[in-house]
Formats: sequence, C-alpha cells, structure tokens
Amino acid sequence: MSDIKITYREALKAGIRDALLKEERVFLMGEDVGRYGGAFAVSKGLLKEFGADRIMDVPLSEAGFVGAGIGAALAGVKPIVEVMTVNFALLPMDQIVNNAATLLHMSGGQINVPLVIRISAGIGKQLAAQHSHSWEPLFAHIPGLIVVSVGTHEDARGMLHTALEHPDPVIIFEYTSMLNLEAEIPADAGPTNISKAKIRREGKDISIITYGIGVYKALEAANRLSEQGIDAEVIDLRVLRPLDEESFIRSVTKTHRALLVEEAWNTINISSEVSARIMEKAFYELDAPVKRLGGIEVPIPYPLHLENASVPQVEDIENAVIKILRP
Repeated sequence: MSDIKITYREALKAGIRDALLKEERVFLMGEDVGRYGGAFAVSKGLLKEFGADRIMDVPLSEAGFVGAGIGAALAGVKPIVEVMTVNFALLPMDQIVNNAATLLHMSGGQINVPLVIRISAGIGKQLAAQHSHSWEPLFAHIPGLIVVSVGTHEDARGMLHTALEHPDPVIIFEYTSMLNLEAEIPADAGPTNISKAKIRREGKDISIITYGIGVYKALEAANRLSEQGIDAEVIDLRVLRPLDEESFIRSVTKTHRALLVEEAWNTINISSEVSARIMEKAFYELDAPVKRLGGIEVPIPYPLHLENASVPQVEDIENAVIKILRP
C-alpha cells in the first residue's frame, strides 16, 4: 500500500478517530474538544461523528476533569484526557502524581489506572511563556507513569492506540509547532511500540539522541552533515519513562560519540539522565565527551527571533556535531 501525505494535526486526529471506532469504551474529554473542535483543531468534526457522550467538553478546571478521568478509568472505561497546553498541566499535578501514579503501588497491585493524558507541549509559535515550554522531564521523574513523546507523524497516528492498551497511566506529549508540518506515512501504518526507542537514521560517526520536535531537526541536520562526509545516526527516544537505554547504549557503542538534543532546559532534563546512563554503561566506548544541547534557561520569549534562539535549531545541531568530530 502506498504512502499518504498528512499533517501532524491530521495524524493526531486519525489516531483519536481510530481509537473511538475500535473500542466503544473510549471517549475524549477536555476543554473545547467538542463544539469548538479542539484548541488546535485536532478534534474538529468528531463531536458530530461520535456525539457528546464520547466527545465531552468539560469545565475550565484541569484538576477537576483529570480527577474525573482517573475515576472513569477506575470504573472500567477508557478516557483520553486532553490538557490544552503543558503549562496548564501543572494544575492537575496532584491528581496525576498522588493518585494516577500511586494507586497501583498503594493498593498492593490491585488497582490499575488505564488513563491516557494528551498534552500539547514545546514551542507554541509565539505563544510565549503562557502556552509554551517543554516540561517532559517533570513527568518523566515520576514513578508509576509511562511518559511518551510524539516526534513523528507515524507515531502521531499510532501511539494513542498502544497507550490505550496499557494498564498504567500514560502521558503523551504532542507538539504545537508541528501541527501544520506535512510528512508521508504508510497508509496502513499501525500501532506504535511505546516501549522502545527508534532508529530514525542509521549512521556510524556519531549518535544524535533526541525526542519530540528534535527528531525532524536532527534528521535535517544529519542530511546536511552527510554532505560534509559525516554519517550521523539519529535515535528517537519516544518513551521517556521508562527509558529504553538498551537502544541508545547500543548506538553509542557503535558510533563512540553522542550528542543529546532537546528543547527542555538543560538543568536536570532528559538528556541529563541519558548522559548519566551512557557514562555508567558505555564510558569506555566513548571517543569524546557526551555533549548536551538543550533549551536556554529562560521563560520562552514572545519575539520570534528570541523564541528561536531559546531552543536548539538545525544549525545548532549541525555545528555541535562538527565541533565534536573536528575539534
């Protein structure tokens, strides 16, 4: 079957629609997901197709509706809870951290919480500090959660399916700045494995390890580097908790160098953990120190030139790789 060209937004919507068609217990709940069609038009048209019982507009209270989603999951249905932007995800942190993430442990293994929470994250195209930021590390710190990142269109289509099958709470990070980005995916693309990282590009000279928005940037940088005779491997972590360390350790063992890229602030981010594990598990395989390339530690600015300067761009990745290989 041939590939289809689709936007990231359309891929996310297709994933939700597939889930609703597959299982009657699945429903979507969140602010403006129904009549308005979603803050980013991801759920546009689904209310008309599936009705208000399955596309549910909720009051403007993240603490309230995330708590309701936890209760619904405990009652045997399968809620997809949409949190409009990552900044709003701090409001239901009590429900997420002290309830969803702990109930399995605190019940002695008797109670699972099969809840899926979708969160729009990353740079929001001049939405400034109110509606931007990459706070994946905050959630990846919490035992009891599965935390995944949708860095490609294929995963945007297939990751939700797998998340809904998981017995534990899954946090899915989606990326606002990618919504209009087009890419080709197989027309019959199936579910995404949310337990394994993915090699997006094979290479032998250096491992570029990233996730989310960083995936396409790293791939573009790798293509530019190939014109200079540098063969970079690109690893999409995909699952941020629990990390698939086997995949990135194997890659670093092959290439002997690593550049870690993400938009989250550099201090105590996902790359910090990946770097530590490389040092613990593959130190003697390294031909150069591990390099991290993260976001500048400021609230995301509004002016476009400052917004772009606050997170790694393709040129930054390219220059960092060249500096590692040709100091």
